[in-house]
Amino acid sequence: MAEKDSTHEPLPIRLLQEAVINRIAAGEIIHRPASALKELIENCLDAGATSIRITVKDGGLKLLQIQDDGCGIRKSDLPILAERFTTSKISSFSDLSKLTTYGFRGEALASISYVANLTVTTKIKTDSCAWKACYENGKLVPVKDSMRAEPKAAAGTDGTTIAVENMFYNTPNRLSALRSSAEEYGRILDVVTKYAVHNPHVAFTCKKTSTTTPDVTTPSASTVPLAIRQLYGQTIAKELLRVNVTGTEDSVDDISVAAWSAEAYFTSANYQAKKTVLLLFINHRLVESPHIRKALETIYTGIIPKGSSPFVYLSMQLDPRSVDVNVHPTKREVHFLNEEAIINRICDKVQESLISQSQSRIFEYQQLIGNSVVRKDAGKGKERQLIEEDKEEGGSGSSTISSTPAAKKILSQHKVRTSQKDRTLDSMFPVVDPAYRRDAGGSSSQDNGGNRPRKKSGEIEESECYLRSVIELRARIEKGKHQQLTEILQNHTFVGIVDSSRCLSLIQHSTKLYLINHGVLAEELFYQLGVRQFGNMRRIKLDPAPSVKTLLTLAADVEQGIKGTQLNRAHVVDRILTILMDRREMLSEYFSVKISEDGNLETIPLLLRDYTPNLDKLPLFLLRLGPQVDWTSERECFDTFLRELAYFYVPEPLLPEDPPEEDSAKLMTDAEKAVAWQIQHALFPALSRYLAAPKLLLDRDVVEVANLPDLYRVFERC
Repeated sequence: MAEKDSTHEPLPIRLLQEAVINRIAAGEIIHRPASALKELIENCLDAGATSIRITVKDGGLKLLQIQDDGCGIRKSDLPILAERFTTSKISSFSDLSKLTTYGFRGEALASISYVANLTVTTKIKTDSCAWKACYENGKLVPVKDSMRAEPKAAAGTDGTTIAVENMFYNTPNRLSALRSSAEEYGRILDVVTKYAVHNPHVAFTCKKTSTTTPDVTTPSASTVPLAIRQLYGQTIAKELLRVNVTGTEDSVDDISVAAWSAEAYFTSANYQAKKTVLLLFINHRLVESPHIRKALETIYTGIIPKGSSPFVYLSMQLDPRSVDVNVHPTKREVHFLNEEAIINRICDKVQESLISQSQSRIFEYQQLIGNSVVRKDAGKGKERQLIEEDKEEGGSGSSTISSTPAAKKILSQHKVRTSQKDRTLDSMFPVVDPAYRRDAGGSSSQDNGGNRPRKKSGEIEESECYLRSVIELRARIEKGKHQQLTEILQNHTFVGIVDSSRCLSLIQHSTKLYLINHGVLAEELFYQLGVRQFGNMRRIKLDPAPSVKTLLTLAADVEQGIKGTQLNRAHVVDRILTILMDRREMLSEYFSVKISEDGNLETIPLLLRDYTPNLDKLPLFLLRLGPQVDWTSERECFDTFLRELAYFYVPEPLLPEDPPEEDSAKLMTDAEKAVAWQIQHALFPALSRYLAAPKLLLDRDVVEVANLPDLYRVFERC
């Protein structure tokens, strides 16, 4: 064992530099973009805002902007706005005991300015214009170079707009510790959603800079139940129970308790989820409390199945003198007097409501017995038989017991055997993230990001078109429709994908099993959807817009038809580019293919909502538009263009040439899973709804592989 070094001297104690102190303090308050947004929302509410608009870029790391219509900030206060411990909420230490506002320490804007670029634009009602100020490290900095560091006049409406840019640009360790942009944006949505529920009188809007449709939007003058319904869904809203609990200055269990009140909305025993959702507000402040969470979860033990969790919104109003809000840097936790007694009173009321509701629950099921229906009230154990009314022609219509003999028994081999849960082969494997999107040279506005839930596709209406060529194409589709095959596809049950590389899948109709080539069916479907939506197709926006010439060059470099001839690839690219540029207006009007004047591809058509084509095929699609489309005849032009568009939409995973060996297996797995999800959840429902199946598909693309009655005959012989 080494001897202790007796020459080791203690290091001197030094006073940290102010910049280091401020960044350490900022790190305690601003953990991530969502924590900065929480502070900014509370400032908006303190300012009396009735409308709060939030705009986010890259999960709040590039931009986090919040705009309100509150009282604004005086110009004279702007020079010290971002300095530490500058506040309008308190003036002495004793004011902490009677706080009624969210903020009081004056550290939020200061902390943000130490880790990001902060810009404030504000206007009070009496000012003739708005004032804009920029801050770094708590100090005013010039709005533009060569200007003085002072607020500048700017255009603006009453209220305040705060823009936080390049968050954590000077703290790379904090930046690297954050999650992906999508996950950070999900945390932002969670904060906005919770405050929107608790403040239904305020209109909230939250969206990304790259989209026009907000991800969270609520009206003003709403109520808490309506806000929960809109933000958390009908499933939770229809199971909500409500209790109000009040406490006077009497005592609870011989413990003195000041006056307080609480309002709770919570789900009944019929609702079950994997994770508890708790919205806890104490004196209108969003906080966390493991003690309260544990107490509420304990109530549901024995009422809902093990592994299930409830949804609870709890708002408590306590005497400010009994609450200590200054126990956590972000005010995420608070302590209050007689905490256990108050929580027990609230939990008792919630438990009474749950028990009274669960005892009167009714589980109903129906079972046909002959011509009668049996219903059983599982909550009370009563059983009754309802006799169908047997109205004879010309009779009195009174209720009688039907004498009709029981229906003829269906033989086993003629029963249609499908699970009521519609279980497929894919359900036996891990679920693939449905938000997967391929990206080639740009991002698609069809991608909805984060973990937010996806909307169900709506009806695709046939566009109004009076062009004779389009009318003839639609008539040809209807004329070639094979009634029996169309009926099979309309009423099929999806079984699973057999071979994704060969585009083979299994479906069931009645007692028969069919092997189909879903690639061929998809091509016909997308062709018909193109004809159906001609001139009125939705768009997929490519951002940034790739160069058409660059895409054509990429396709020409790998196209075997060009490489094996004497054709000059540059000449081929220029020729096809000229064709497309000369027909830009027609392509945009009829097919939603928008090409800018400088030759960038800005949009492509979206034929089916919730289905994004494989953008790896985009260069080849553009290249084929030259030789494969007949540009000389209107009808043939529309027909051949839509055929190429349908071929572009066919689902097939594409891998890069010669991928690295260690990555090839993973690439193949991800591609196949993404395509499989779209095939099952988007393609096959669209096939059953919109495809007028032509007879030629029966030749080799739809094959009957099993028939239940024939299988029974084989087994009987055995």
